[in-house]
Amino acid sequence: MKQYEFQASSRRLLELMIHSVYTKPEVFLRELISNASDAIDKRLYLGLTDDSVRLRREDAEIRLTLDKPNRCLIISDNGIGMNEQELQDNLGVIAQSGSQRFREALEAEQSTAAELIGQFGVGFYSAFLVADRVTVLSRREGESRAFRWSSDGAEGYTIEPAERAEVGTDVILHIRPDGKEADRYSRYVREYPIYKLVRQYSDYIRFPIRMLMPQPKIKEGSSPEHPEFEEEFVLETFNTMTPIWQRPKGELKRKDYDEYYQAHFNEPVAPLRVVTVSAEGAVRFKALLFIPGAAPRDYRTDAFAPGLELYASGVKVMDRCAALLPEEFAFVRGIVDSPDLSLNLSRELVQQDRQVQLIAGSLEKKIRAVLDRMLREDRKSYEKLWRMFGLDIKIAALDNYAAKKEQLQELLLFATSAGLGMCTLAEYVGRMKPDQKYIYYAVGPSARRIEQLPQLELLKDRGYEILYCLDRTDQLVADMFRDYAGKPFRSAADGDLGLEGARPKPDKAWEKTFEFVKDCLGDKVTEVTASSRLKDHPVCLSAGKGISFDMERYFTATSPQMGMRAKRILELNVAHPAIGALERARQQDPERAKKYAQILYNQACMIAGLPIEDPSGYTDLLCSLW
Repeated sequence: MKQYEFQASSRRLLELMIHSVYTKPEVFLRELISNASDAIDKRLYLGLTDDSVRLRREDAEIRLTLDKPNRCLIISDNGIGMNEQELQDNLGVIAQSGSQRFREALEAEQSTAAELIGQFGVGFYSAFLVADRVTVLSRREGESRAFRWSSDGAEGYTIEPAERAEVGTDVILHIRPDGKEADRYSRYVREYPIYKLVRQYSDYIRFPIRMLMPQPKIKEGSSPEHPEFEEEFVLETFNTMTPIWQRPKGELKRKDYDEYYQAHFNEPVAPLRVVTVSAEGAVRFKALLFIPGAAPRDYRTDAFAPGLELYASGVKVMDRCAALLPEEFAFVRGIVDSPDLSLNLSRELVQQDRQVQLIAGSLEKKIRAVLDRMLREDRKSYEKLWRMFGLDIKIAALDNYAAKKEQLQELLLFATSAGLGMCTLAEYVGRMKPDQKYIYYAVGPSARRIEQLPQLELLKDRGYEILYCLDRTDQLVADMFRDYAGKPFRSAADGDLGLEGARPKPDKAWEKTFEFVKDCLGDKVTEVTASSRLKDHPVCLSAGKGISFDMERYFTATSPQMGMRAKRILELNVAHPAIGALERARQQDPERAKKYAQILYNQACMIAGLPIEDPSGYTDLLCSLW
C-alpha cells in the first residue's frame, strides 16, 4: 500500500470546497453520477477507434448499491476506469480533472464529442460532504489490474492493488454518523431518498441509473384471507434519460406536454400555452416553457420563487434561475438546457455572463411574441391569463418611468364604457370618433362605480368611449405613458376636457354665488365655477393643473408622508334645483347657505372618491337641516 499526501494547495482547496463551494450536501450524488457518465462517454468514444473496447452503448449503465450494515453507498459504472497513475493524478490533485484534459484533447481535434465531457475536477470531492471516508476501486480499459484509492479527506490518501472483474469504477462512500441532527446522513443509505435525488438532479443523464428497490410480495403459503407480506428487491431504472425537450417534436402531442407539466410542476390545471425553443448561434440552448392555466398556489406570497429550471447538458444546476425571466413574465414555468453555460466551481450557480443574458433576451422576445399571438388568435385564453397575471405585466410596463412601454403596451387590457369586454389600446384608438382628440379614462374600484360618475355625462353625450382603470396601478398609466399612437391620455376628472363646442358657461349672474361658496370653503378648493359637463347631477370636482386625483389617491396609499394633493375645482350645475336652492338661501338665509355649500363640497368629494375630512361633522351638518 502506498501512502500519499495531498499537496498543500489541494488540502486547503478541499477544506474550502467542503465548507464553502456547495450549499446543498445532497448534490454529491449529482456530481458522482455525472463523473460516472463522463467515464462511460470516454470509453464509448474510445471504442469508435479501438475494436478491443467491448462496451456497447446498450450495455452502459450506472449502478447504485446500498450496503446498509456497513452504512455505505456505492456508485458503480462500466466506464473507462483509471489505473494507478490516473488515480494519483485525478484524485490526488484537486481540480486536476481528467475529464477536462480529455475535453481539451477532443477540442483540439474539433470533435463534437467534447461537449459530453465534464469541466471540473472538484466534483468528486463533494463526496466528503456526506462521507467520512471515500474508497475508489477502479480498473482501466485495456488493463487487467485494478487499484483501490482511499482517503478520509484529511491529510492524504492511499493507493493499493485490488481486484475488479470488469472495467469500470466503484466509488464507495462510508456515510457519516448522524450526530446532532437526526437523520441528516442516514437518508443516504435509504432507497427512496436516493431515488428522489436521482430524479431531481440526474434524471436526464444519458445512461440508465439503476438500483435494487424493495417491493412488497405475498409470502408463499400465506392465507388469501389474511395474506402476509415480505420485501422483494427488484432492479429499477430511476432516470428517464431523454428529456422531453430533447425529443423530436414530431414524436410528441400536446397531451404529452400537458401531462409533463402537471406532473413535473405538481399543477392540477393544464397550461394555456406550450412554448418550445431550440436556438443555435452565439449560445446554444433548448427551452420548454409553459404559460400556466392557473396561478401557482403560492404566486402572491413571499414563498414564490420566480425563474426557470436550468440544466447544463442534461444535468440540473439550478432549481430557479430568476435571471432568465424578466419581471413581467415571472409567472412562466419551464426548463432551459444549454451546453454552453459558464458554470461556477460547484455547478450550483451560473455566472452572470453573456450566455445568460443572451438566453434571457431570446426568451423574453419569444414569450412576448407568444402572448401577442394569443391575444390576436385566442382572446378567451389571453383574457384568462390577463385576469391572473395582467397586473404583473402592467407594473413592469410602468416601472422605471415606463422604460418598457414600447415592448409591453400592446399587451395591456382595459375595461371600457363600450360594454364590449376588455380592449387593447389599439382597439380603443381604432374605435375613436373622428373629432376625438384624447384617450379619455376614469379611475374607480369597479366599472359600476365609474359609470355613476357625473363627470362622464358630457363625454357620454358625445359618444366618446372611456377607458375604465380599475387597478391601483392604472392611475399611473396616463402619467407614465403620456400618449398612445399620437393620442394623449386625459382624465375624465380633469378641469379641462379639451372639448370644442362645450356648453357655454352662464353669464355673470352667478359670480356672487361662486364667490360666496369659495369664501365658505376657503382653501379646500382652488376655484368655484359653473360646470360645462354636468346634466343630471348638481356638483362635481375636477382637478386643476398639476397632479390628478388619481395620482393623489395613489400617493396617499403608497407615500402618505409626501402630502401630495391635487388642486380642487368645484363645478356647480347652475341648472340643477339644488344650486337654485343654494342661491335663494344665500340671499335669504346665509347661515343655511353656508351649510349647503359644505354639503355640496363633501358630496363632490365622495363622488370623486376622495376622503371626507370630517365624516361625523358631515352627518351632523345634514341632521341640522331637518
